[in-house]
Amino acid sequence: MALYEALYGRRCRYHVCWFEVGEVALIGPDSIHFVMEKVQLIRDRLKTAQSCQKSYADVRRRELEFQVDEWVS
Repeated sequence: MALYEALYGRRCRYHVCWFEVGEVALIGPDSIHFVMEKVQLIRDRLKTAQSCQKSYADVRRRELEFQVDEWVS
């Protein structure tokens, strides 16, 4: 999984080559596992932050009803 995809939840729309010409990049299972752990940690922290923000907003939310010809400021 690409970092962009992990961060935004979708694939990147354009192709970017991060390696120089002639450079060979070997990615082993250890580095892939390390990256996947970090991605999961990032997702967990994002969910925690979103949950805190949602609970804060839900407490302060109130139902509003408007009638026709009513001034809204």
